[in-house]
Amino acid sequence: MRFTYLFPLACLLLLAVLSKAWQLEEMHMGSHGQLLPRQDDSETTTDADSATTGATPTADSSASETETSTSTRSSNDDSDSETTESPSTTSTRRSTSSHTSSSNKTTSIDARLPPGGISVLTPAATSTTYYKVGDTLTFVWNYTSLSVTPSAVNVIASCSMNSETYTISSNMSVSETQSVEWDTGKYQANATIPLLTATYTLIVYDESKDVDDVASAGELSSQNRYYFGMYISQPYEDLENFVCATCSGALSSMEAQALKFGVGMALITVATFTWFASGFGAFAT
Repeated sequence: MRFTYLFPLACLLLLAVLSKAWQLEEMHMGSHGQLLPRQDDSETTTDADSATTGATPTADSSASETETSTSTRSSNDDSDSETTESPSTTSTRRSTSSHTSSSNKTTSIDARLPPGGISVLTPAATSTTYYKVGDTLTFVWNYTSLSVTPSAVNVIASCSMNSETYTISSNMSVSETQSVEWDTGKYQANATIPLLTATYTLIVYDESKDVDDVASAGELSSQNRYYFGMYISQPYEDLENFVCATCSGALSSMEAQALKFGVGMALITVATFTWFASGFGAFAT
């Protein structure tokens, strides 16, 4: 009895499944029950255009071919120009490349090295030399401990008495042994700051720096200095009338006579006292 009741329900479910399957199959099949291939739009368009135009190319394809030909010709021209480049141009490029490579090179200096300086050869640095203002002075020196050669140097003479500096030479090229001459007579004749009878300091320093700059390792320092004296000659004068302008302890003739008179009076006083004391027996035993 139970099977009789369930049989119609089972048939109904079976029909529903078959109907659903039939609908899905119709979606993938044609009207005659055959499977149809997927449409390719690009192939259809290409075939249609070919059939319509035949072997005659379109305006767009002609323009494309022209552009392609022009681009190819331009590329070939560029290639030919590069191939036929003149030797002078190639040489210039190599020279520029070489110059750039050399300009990028740097010199490494040990920071423990001392600064460079000068060693005076003439006059001898062992003693102070005195020059007369009006003579031509000659200085000769070598460079010591110099790892960085300056492009040019300045040479000056400094006087501590008037706190002035006198330029001997400027922007001198550097050589292993260097010399300079200073015509003091010519300078003194046109000087706005005249030379004095005093001690001077010879200073050689890098032209690109100030005289008081502190030099790094291997660079030229202005601290190695040479001292010399200069004096202004005076006309002849008698000793009695001569006054030493730079001698603070010198006495005039009147002062010397006064000193002699004082010493003489002291001797007379001592002698008189001794005679007087002896006459009265003050020193008798």
